[in-house]
This record gives sequence, C-alpha cells and structure tokens, in this order.
Amino acid sequence: MGIDLPLLWALIIGFGVMMYVIMDGFDLGIGILYPFLPDKHDRDVAMNTVAPVWDGNETWLVLGGAGLFAAFPMVYSVVLTALYLPLIFMLLGLIFRGIAFEFRFKARESERPVWDKAFIGGSLTATFFQGVVLGAFINGLPVENGVHTGGAFDWFAPFPLFTGVGLVFAYALLGSTWLIMKTEGRLQSRMRRLTHPLTWVMLALIAIISVWTPIAHPHIAERWFSFPNVFWFSPIPLLVVLCATLMLKGLKQGAQVSPFLYTLVLIFLGYSGLAVSGWPHILPPDVTLWEAAAPPQSLGFTLVGALFIIPFILMYTALAYYVFRGKVRPEDGYH
Repeated sequence: MGIDLPLLWALIIGFGVMMYVIMDGFDLGIGILYPFLPDKHDRDVAMNTVAPVWDGNETWLVLGGAGLFAAFPMVYSVVLTALYLPLIFMLLGLIFRGIAFEFRFKARESERPVWDKAFIGGSLTATFFQGVVLGAFINGLPVENGVHTGGAFDWFAPFPLFTGVGLVFAYALLGSTWLIMKTEGRLQSRMRRLTHPLTWVMLALIAIISVWTPIAHPHIAERWFSFPNVFWFSPIPLLVVLCATLMLKGLKQGAQVSPFLYTLVLIFLGYSGLAVSGWPHILPPDVTLWEAAAPPQSLGFTLVGALFIIPFILMYTALAYYVFRGKVRPEDGYH
C-alpha cells in the first residue's frame, strides 16, 4: 500500500498554517492590544517580548503558501483569484506591521507615536483580513473545471466579515495571555484584567460560528449531527467549555503560564472543528484533496525538500524561544 501523498501534503500545510496562527497570532495580538497600553514603557516591554522571534514566526506562513502552490496548484490559483483583494490587504498590513516594528526602535522619541499607530493599524488590518479569507473559504468558492467562477467581491459578505472580527479577538486573547506569561507587575496585571472579558467574548464568538455554519451549510450540519458522528465529535465543544473554565479559574488564582496554554488549546480546538467541517474538501464545498492534488511525481519530489527543511525550521524556532525564555523587564532590550 503506497503513501497517500495528497493527504500527507494536506497535513503538512495544515501544520504550517496552525503554527503560523499560534506564533504570529500572539505578536499580532500585541499590536491589537497596543491601544490598551498607553504607557511608553509598557509598550516597549510588550514589543520586546516578541522582538527576537516575530520575523521567524512568519516562516510558517511562507511554508504554508509554498506548500499549497507545490501540492495543490489548482487551490492556489482559485484562492488567489477569488480572494486577491483581502490577501493583498493582509500582506499590506503585515508589511506595515514589520516596518513599524523595526522603525519604532530606531525612531526619535517624538516620532514613535507615528510608528505605534502603524503597528496597531498593520496588526489590525492583517488579522482582520486573515479572518475574512478564512470565512470566505468556509463559505465556499465556486469552481468549474478548476477555475474560479465567482466574483471579485464575494468575500464581502456577513460571515467572512464576522470571522474577520472574530480572529481579531482570538489574536488579542493570544497576545494578552502571552504578556501575562512574559511580563510582570503593572503590565501583567493590566493584561490579566483584560483577558477575563476577552475569554468570554471568545466563547461567544465560537458559539455563534458553531451555530451559524451548520445553519448556512447543510452538509456541515450533517457532518456534525448525524449518527454516529455526533458521538465522535462531541468532545470538541465539551473540551472548549472545559478549557475556558480552567483558564478563567487560573486567572483568578494568579496563574501565569496556564492561561496562554489554555488559549493555545482553544485555538487548536477551533482549528480542529473547522477541519472536521470541511473534510475531505480542500476547496469547499465540492473539490476534494485528491481532485485538486498535483501529479504524484510532483508531490513526491517536493515532499523530499519539505521533509528536509521542516526539521531545520522547528530547530531554530525552538532554539530562539529557548534562548529568549523567561520574563521581559523594562531594562531589557533586544534592538
């Protein structure tokens, strides 16, 4: 029995996207939370918590995009055709965020507020349009003979816009719990107070999306609520409730690391729920992994390169987080 190359590539791309959401999520979240940090020193500390790792985090986005192009070129073509506007806005946001990140440390004191605003705007824009792309993808992209047949503004609809707002709150929660783990004193206390309402908002958003998608898409309702699937998939919402309960309890008890870990679990559970809803379609609602896959020779050739480079990405990522572990204080500086 041979290796199922399309499935293996789908797992690699899914892993890369998940790593990006987790790692770039909390530094985008810090930018989203900047308006709640009026003090200059608090902003410096918050940015220093991700200064050594933020650009490496985006490696996973490159891996996911390159993997999609190599393994599922039809999907790459359809997604870029259907969603080129939100993708361009997302990339512009990431560019502004990156420029602001670098220039803020080098700017004169009087110029820093300008780069702070660019950092906030870039983070919000990139996050919102990532969520819009996700929502449009879940809604489905009309395809005939491997070509997108919809309009350029199909993404401008209630559900994609709602998922854009939802991802802003999800990244904000990642950012606040990251700062609880990485800082202390006044900044940590402020983030602890902010994390409590963010958790409730996150739960409400998950609940709304969990109701909205089955109502709007009967095939998703059938996937979740038909027998015996309802028994197999019921642990996902139960684990969401348990995880949120434990996080709120940890916040009251002064936990520093567990809120971030529970947020990661919440993000993973949400990601898993989306995977369950869409499986086995890589282009909802009709195109499966195997229909969209590149020829086996291409999949095998590119897989060799991917399996060579991914361990190196994992190693230098782990090393960076290990070297810069621990708390970040106002006197610390990485630039």
